[in-house]
Amino acid sequence: MDEKEAVCYLRGVRMSASKVRRVLDALRGKTYEECLIMLEFMPYRSCEPILNALFSAASNAKNNLGMNKAKLYVSECYANEGATMKRFHPRAQGRPFPIRKRTCSLVLKMKERVD
Repeated sequence: MDEKEAVCYLRGVRMSASKVRRVLDALRGKTYEECLIMLEFMPYRSCEPILNALFSAASNAKNNLGMNKAKLYVSECYANEGATMKRFHPRAQGRPFPIRKRTCSLVLKMKERVD
């Protein structure tokens, strides 16, 4: 039997993947309600896009697959590096100094808990 899984892809998030991963590692395996509470009180800037992805995955589960939001849990979540924007800042004697503005893409998958 193939289990149904709701997925949300969020691409081009303007922060490094390592900063997003530390929040995603805390959410992996938790229920939908636990994730909402945790993201509300975590002090990281990456919580906002992850919260949007969580809402989207839960809505996909409910509307597209007919799952119950109360039984959902985060089965898989990860962040990969995206395109890096390269900018230059003048330093000593007018020489260019590279600034790398990192982006990432995150994937959040949810399944329904079987009781």
